[in-house]
Amino acid sequence: MKLILFTDLDGTLLDNATYSYDSSLPALEILRQAAIPVVFCSSKTRAEIEYYRTRLSNSHPFIAENGGGIYIPRGYFSFPVSCPPHATTESGGYHVIAAGPPYALLRRAAGELRKEGLRLRGFGDMTPEEIAELTGLDADAARRAKERDFDEPFLFLGGKEGEETLLASVAAKGLHLIRGERFSHLTGENDKGKAVSCVTELYRRQEGGIPVITAALGDGPNDISMLRQADYPIVVRNPGGRDALSLHLPHLTITEGTGPEGWNRAIIQLLERLSLYPAGRGTSSPEKSL
Repeated sequence: MKLILFTDLDGTLLDNATYSYDSSLPALEILRQAAIPVVFCSSKTRAEIEYYRTRLSNSHPFIAENGGGIYIPRGYFSFPVSCPPHATTESGGYHVIAAGPPYALLRRAAGELRKEGLRLRGFGDMTPEEIAELTGLDADAARRAKERDFDEPFLFLGGKEGEETLLASVAAKGLHLIRGERFSHLTGENDKGKAVSCVTELYRRQEGGIPVITAALGDGPNDISMLRQADYPIVVRNPGGRDALSLHLPHLTITEGTGPEGWNRAIIQLLERLSLYPAGRGTSSPEKSL
């Protein structure tokens, strides 16, 4: 049996307020020792995810911008990488599967929505300083957040009364709206679940006859499609004890703790459940070994 773990970043592996991953390190070290791939699957950009891949010595595939871009390191799989019907290109050491529409198309659509009288302000309209102020990111991280390819986060300023008009206008353009805790996202038909399915099939092909099972961790509405694809879905609680999501899925787990602390504990409990980590060892693994 081969376990593949897919995880959101903000509010799960990363603290939603400080973007710290320290509380996740014990479980990440256990996963590394067990050779279990950790595939980041986030609304973050390629540049943002690469930053955390470097910090955490993660060399596995990753999924950026709500499933818009799937990045497979060259040579990671032993066969030509593809995920029909999407095009696969080469860029910066990756096979890039473009599941989402080009960012320029989304920016044009955002401009058309404004011309229709809908009040929205996207990341493409903001300076890095504005993004930093809204998100709590530092200046460098805010610049990485602007390097977008497949997804436009935006603030909608039209109030509840304008939301139905916004949804109808977005749908009329053949696009989709994903609601997040802080921002909505203008996207194509891509989502995290479709991207997870694509990557899972690549792993199944690589493993041959070895059964591949998947786990996924998320905390927001944009994670629902990813959680539905997983054999073992895990909802990470938000601060304050409230559940971000209400789902009814086989093997569903809701974490006891919040953010990366809850993420860490849930991973260890899952590995114990699957007999991939000895029960009773808890979180005694080295906390800073990554």
